[in-house]
Amino acid sequence: MTKLRLSLCQMNVIDDKQENIKKAQSMIRESIKKNADFIVLPEMFNCPYSNEKFIEYAEEETGSFTLSSISKLACENKVYILAGSIPEKENDRLYNTSYLFDRNGEIIAKHRKVHLFDIDVKDKITFKESDVLTAGDEFTIAKTDFGKIGIGICYDVRFPELARIMVENGAIILFYPGAFNMTTGPAHWELLFRSRALDNQAYCVGVAPALNEDASYHSYGHSIITDPWGRVIAQGDEKEQIIISEIDLDEIKKIREELPLLKNKREDLYEVKKK
Repeated sequence: MTKLRLSLCQMNVIDDKQENIKKAQSMIRESIKKNADFIVLPEMFNCPYSNEKFIEYAEEETGSFTLSSISKLACENKVYILAGSIPEKENDRLYNTSYLFDRNGEIIAKHRKVHLFDIDVKDKITFKESDVLTAGDEFTIAKTDFGKIGIGICYDVRFPELARIMVENGAIILFYPGAFNMTTGPAHWELLFRSRALDNQAYCVGVAPALNEDASYHSYGHSIITDPWGRVIAQGDEKEQIIISEIDLDEIKKIREELPLLKNKREDLYEVKKK
């Protein structure tokens, strides 16, 4: 498979888990009608982006109603679905966790957000995920029918070391379900996705919730796909929408041969590696 049809489901997330799941299911079904091969949901797609809501909406992986709903659709329709992220509970800890389902509805990878969103931009926004969430400590690279992919979540995209390690381990597409806000989004969202794609000569995909003016946290939206040359090949606005785009995986090899950045690294002088 050299061509891959991606669907980015930029859904409006509200304070109602059942309705959020119904909306996710509806957008997945619509994506399938449009012949998507790989469907991506946003960060915290079943839950408002709020520390108190992370606690209220958290589910254990085993027996999760949210995950079983997505698994069923993946299996019935033989598509890959990256279930953005949900608040995952394990024992007395909460994680911001993304799940990848294969065409049989099986979980083949999970990523717990490694870099927690703890920021304080004066007179703009203050948020501290670490007040309730625990950071993950694993790099997430998954094998699929079309090659390996890397998975991060939102704030993870700001750390080039994470992206480079995933690419060094074979990832050809980097997925970051995310929810940048109206302060950081206009300033950095597109720039970061273009940069990670250009740095690593890989496709880089970000999928965000739509802007919900009634929510306490305002998502920037603008779900995006960038290619190995650093170009934006698809991007939404702030509204709820499905973005469908076909990518050509042969472009990765072509660009890496034309501009051999990864081969030209001076590993005699420096390297990025896992501990």
